Amino acid sequence: MRAWVLAAALSIAVPAAAQADTVVVTKTVEADATTTMKHEVLVDASPAEVWAAISTAEGWMGWAVPVARTVGGDPDLIESGYDPAAKPGGSDTIQQRFGARVPGRSLAFRTVKAPAGFPHWDEYQKVTSVFEIEAAGKQTRVRLTSRGYPGSDGGRALVGFFEGGNAMALGNLRQRFATGPIDWAAMR
Repeated sequence: MRAWVLAAALSIAVPAAAQADTVVVTKTVEADATTTMKHEVLVDASPAEVWAAISTAEGWMGWAVPVARTVGGDPDLIESGYDPAAKPGGSDTIQQRFGARVPGRSLAFRTVKAPAGFPHWDEYQKVTSVFEIEAAGKQTRVRLTSRGYPGSDGGRALVGFFEGGNAMALGNLRQRFATGPIDWAAMR
C-alpha cells in the first residue's frame, strides 16, 4: 500500500510539463470482458535513446523509478522501487520480466512481483504490457499497451489506478528527454 501512496505523492511532485495531459489514453473492453489500455506520447528523442531508457535498469532510473537493477545478472528481469533505500529482494520492490524484445521497436513485459500489500495482485499478474517505439519526424512515438485487466471490481480498480499512473510515467519519460533525467532526490 505504501507504494500506492508514494506514487500519488510523486504525481503531485512531477513538473507540470510532465503531467498526463501530454499522454493520450484509450481503453477498450474486449470480447472476453478484459480491458486493454493504451498510453501514447511523443518524445523529443531518437528511437535509440528511447530504447535505452525503456529497456535497461539504468534507463528506468532516468524517468520511471529512483532505483532499478537487474536480478541475478539476468537482463530480462528488472527489480525496481519507489524508495531509493529499497534493498534487493525487499518487500517494497517490484519486478518486471521482459518476455520479448525487438531491439529499437518493442518490448513486452509482465510484472512478476509487486510490493507487499499491493491491491488486487492476483488479478494484476494477468496483465501483459508492450512498449512500442517508432520514429515520428524529429520525435519518437512511444505506445504502452497493457492487455488483460480482468472485468472484475479488482480489474476495474487496477484500470483506474494505472490509467493515471502509466500516464504519469510516460509524462516522466517525455520530461526526461525535455529537461534531463528525473531528480528523484529533489522530489523527497
